[in-house]
Amino acid sequence: MVSMGILSHFATQGLSIRSFKKGPDFIDPMWHRLASGTECYNLDPYLMGSDACIATFLRESCSDNRSLSLVEGNHGLHDGIDLDGSDSSAGLAVILKTPILLVVDSRQMNRGIAALVMGMQAMPPKVNIAGIILNQVRSSRQEEKQKSAIERFCKVPVVGAIPVDKELVIPERHLGLTTVDETADAAQFIRNAGEKIAHYCDMKSIRSLFYEAVPLQLKSIEKRESTIKKRVKIGVFRDAAFSFYYPDNLNALRECGAELLFIDSLHDSSLPEVDGLYLGGGFPELFFELLSANRGLLKDVHESVESGLPAYAECGGLIYLCRSASYGGKKYSLAGLLPLDIGFQHHPAGHGYLDLRSRTDSPWFRKGVRVRAHEFHYSKPVILGGDTLYQFDVIRGNGITGKSDGLLCRNLFASYGHLHAAGNPEWAERFVSLAYEMKAKIKGSAV
Repeated sequence: MVSMGILSHFATQGLSIRSFKKGPDFIDPMWHRLASGTECYNLDPYLMGSDACIATFLRESCSDNRSLSLVEGNHGLHDGIDLDGSDSSAGLAVILKTPILLVVDSRQMNRGIAALVMGMQAMPPKVNIAGIILNQVRSSRQEEKQKSAIERFCKVPVVGAIPVDKELVIPERHLGLTTVDETADAAQFIRNAGEKIAHYCDMKSIRSLFYEAVPLQLKSIEKRESTIKKRVKIGVFRDAAFSFYYPDNLNALRECGAELLFIDSLHDSSLPEVDGLYLGGGFPELFFELLSANRGLLKDVHESVESGLPAYAECGGLIYLCRSASYGGKKYSLAGLLPLDIGFQHHPAGHGYLDLRSRTDSPWFRKGVRVRAHEFHYSKPVILGGDTLYQFDVIRGNGITGKSDGLLCRNLFASYGHLHAAGNPEWAERFVSLAYEMKAKIKGSAV
């Protein structure tokens, strides 16, 4: 909420402000995009590597003095997989040489909050905590005690104090916040957040923090030039049911020569003429009634992929391509391309980073290659067909079976993992190459 409020406030002031989200997140960037009016890009040291994080940040940031770049962290400042904190939000701040505006939970504390901030300052990797915002403050007395303690012992200015405010809450569910498309008056909600944050915080001081960032350069930004520029059309399921796509992934496909055609799986009754399909993640379970009733599109997808159309499916897309899914006491028939029947449970079947090793050569991945991805799903196969070929052994995480992920069937690849193109530079080229080859084969001549 603080991030959205800052973005909205400065955008309405006429400033150009760009946003970035640390970590493997799809929903927060949707809110950021609406708040700032510009695309929000993910930065994840684990999925992308530090050089790719810097390259993405430099490429998507504005360079003039009236432009600001805001990076929202994830989890706590020092939370991450590696004990050294290199993949934490603090680790990313070190990579980007950026100051930290730390939002702290004021509840149940007074002067002791300074000890929390001092711990954040001392914990490696050490970062420049340049400002503090107190959140969920109960009273002016509490605010004054906390402000005095932090500024005296931590030598960091407190630039805002936000009281408990029910209007600064977005409803959540099992996968995080509700999406922008599902929230009534989302734009008005963000405008209100901007006004409230500006009221509770010293926006002049917050703006000055942006200019404490150290100039950033990458020793050598090696832009990977695609060896192919094949003109193909790739259909992308993009609607309320399927909305989890990294902008970098879509851009990588375009850079390889793909024209992206967006498909509404809820209302489009047939496939357009495409050379490949990309089915991302999302919340298909909330729309099973509509998805299952759209028999025309399901039939087109089934017949096209059966005939060799390349298809790449992640999580929600994997579910769509299965035989059936059971949810809320009902069973829904789906595309029937994968020998799986899907069920849902009350706790995550897979949640966190995936480390995968390719066990075979395929059009999608080379044998032996290591792939880092992310999964977050409450679904899992309840009935699994016997003749199944998998791309990956699971080193870390769950995947489809706990030991395997990346189901291969004809020219279809389906996984519970969401990979990032910046950390897997061959992915887009291989996808477009396969689509091009199948396009040429179907037409029976060079394209």
